[in-house]
Amino acid sequence: MGYFAKFAVPHPSPAIYASMIAIGVTVFLIIFGLTYFKKWIYLWSEWITTVDHKKIGTMYLISALLMLFRGGVDALMMRTQTAVPDNKLLDSQHYNEVFSAHGVIMIIFMAMPYIMAFMNIVVPLQIGARDVAFPRLNAISFWLFFMGAMLFNISFVIGGSPDAGWSSYFPLADNEFSPSVGTNYYMIAIQIAGIGTLMTGINFITTILRMRAPGMTLMRMPMFTWSAFVTSIIIIFAFPVLTIALLMGTMDRLFDTKFFATTDGGMDMLWANLFWVWGHPEVYILILPAFGIFSEIIPTFSRRNIYGYKSMVISMVVISLYSFFVWTHHFFTMGQTAYVNSIFSITTMIIAVPTGIKIFNWLLTMWKGRIRFTVPMLYSIAFIPLFTIGGVTGVMLAMSAADYQYHNTMFLVAHFHNVIIPGVAFAVLAGSTYYWPKIFGFMLNERIGKWAFWFQTIGFSLAFFPMYITGLDGQARRMYTYSEATGYGPLNFVSFIGAAFMAISFVLIVYTIYYSIRHAPRHVGGDPWDARSLEWATHNPVPEYNFAIIPQVDSREPFWDAKYKGHELFKGDYKKIHMPNNSGVPFIMSAIFFVFGFALVFSMWILAVISLIGIFVCMAHRSFEIDHGHYISVEEIKETEVKMGGNHK
Repeated sequence: MGYFAKFAVPHPSPAIYASMIAIGVTVFLIIFGLTYFKKWIYLWSEWITTVDHKKIGTMYLISALLMLFRGGVDALMMRTQTAVPDNKLLDSQHYNEVFSAHGVIMIIFMAMPYIMAFMNIVVPLQIGARDVAFPRLNAISFWLFFMGAMLFNISFVIGGSPDAGWSSYFPLADNEFSPSVGTNYYMIAIQIAGIGTLMTGINFITTILRMRAPGMTLMRMPMFTWSAFVTSIIIIFAFPVLTIALLMGTMDRLFDTKFFATTDGGMDMLWANLFWVWGHPEVYILILPAFGIFSEIIPTFSRRNIYGYKSMVISMVVISLYSFFVWTHHFFTMGQTAYVNSIFSITTMIIAVPTGIKIFNWLLTMWKGRIRFTVPMLYSIAFIPLFTIGGVTGVMLAMSAADYQYHNTMFLVAHFHNVIIPGVAFAVLAGSTYYWPKIFGFMLNERIGKWAFWFQTIGFSLAFFPMYITGLDGQARRMYTYSEATGYGPLNFVSFIGAAFMAISFVLIVYTIYYSIRHAPRHVGGDPWDARSLEWATHNPVPEYNFAIIPQVDSREPFWDAKYKGHELFKGDYKKIHMPNNSGVPFIMSAIFFVFGFALVFSMWILAVISLIGIFVCMAHRSFEIDHGHYISVEEIKETEVKMGGNHK
């Protein structure tokens, strides 16, 4: 009994018991369904072992949707708790766990995989490539992310969730103040997922630099590919900092090393600095690909090429550089000198300039355009004013003297969500609708999608704009309850109504997918939106080899020019195509990483050593494996092209 007691949740509640039951029932139903419909072999051969960038991107997308639901439930619980004064729905400990999990899940395990989904699905198609540079590394990257996400999420029902906030500041995250294993889960799960993200950055830099179609120079790349390229560079500089910080934090918790202690030579502010050296570039890791998605959608539905292509590229590069010089604005109230505060106040305000350039470029792209108000375009249009408000409030926070009033209040919470939700959430919802036919071969229902858009936009405004007011009035963030005398009740209830609207929007999005699977017409063609870039020059859904013939690029918008200016995009005849083989090693190795992480969380050293040996065995197996891939014959290509409606050569 003593052995199993270590896995018990230290602060159980009815919600946690209900979650345990729900997880158990869900796992049973999945196993039963796969067995009943005899899909185990299909699941293994087509998905678990795949190295196809499109399928890996699809798995990222599905994972992100699941995490959106998981993090959204946490958000709804928080807004319900603070909807009325002196609410007893959650106690302080449970509230700490909920908001800690919410932040990590939404940033690391929802927004990041959404971005990785579009990078995987879109970038190789936009540059005219067959796949990414390192297909098997791509598979390992996904499965490490997935295992990290699963490890983090089981903390809720095994051992207890993290409770030191999404930034996990020390000494609050040390064993003295967080004695449960929840923060161990935080340190180790994010490390595992972060290793996968770092490898993705390396993979996509190589892919973009070495695998572009003939004629596609850097200054002919589509905007989303540019955003993915710049983002990947930020990843390879920022994520090693997080990895080392998490390693040091893990050693503090497991081996009492005192890196971040307030005694024995440690320094708690060292964690804060390392975290935000990663944390603020992370914001731009999320927002730049979102900008890239908007930069694909707005020209398509304005029927105009992007305005100011060079300035858009330069602004992204400048943003990526400045993203590493603003982290200290998180410490304006933590005892720095006025000189240091002034320097970082200036750099934080300057970074708004290249972002403002992009806003004007999008507006000028729409100027005199023939706009079609599709679901992706509605999200893109709504993003501009809402994100601008978030940016302006960011400049307010950048003023170090004023930040003493704003810091640690709901004003800051409102600002952050005012940037991330219109900037990232709207982008991935727009991108999901826009690229859905490219991924699945059919379109999502526009009518239901527009209902979801309006609930999302109105709900967002109701949920977060009142927080600016309560924050200026003194409501502290992370405060799980408040008295009626504060006067925060009415506006917090409005925020709760807004959160409920956003929840309805999510339900409508899920229903849109269900309805479209049942009723949407198939065979919508390769270019249902009348788009402009290369990903739309192949079939929907995309065949394994992407392009039967590698395209020849002569301009920034080769597909548009091929349609309307007579440029020849595909030259020559079919040739056999080399493709990589599937492999189960990435999944097996990542599953061993999961066991290794779980063993470290609970200090089960024998299991940890065995798992570590297993990881090295998988690496050695790959080193000695002889795998030359396979070829798709010309006859197979012709058969596929005819079947999918392509030109027979």
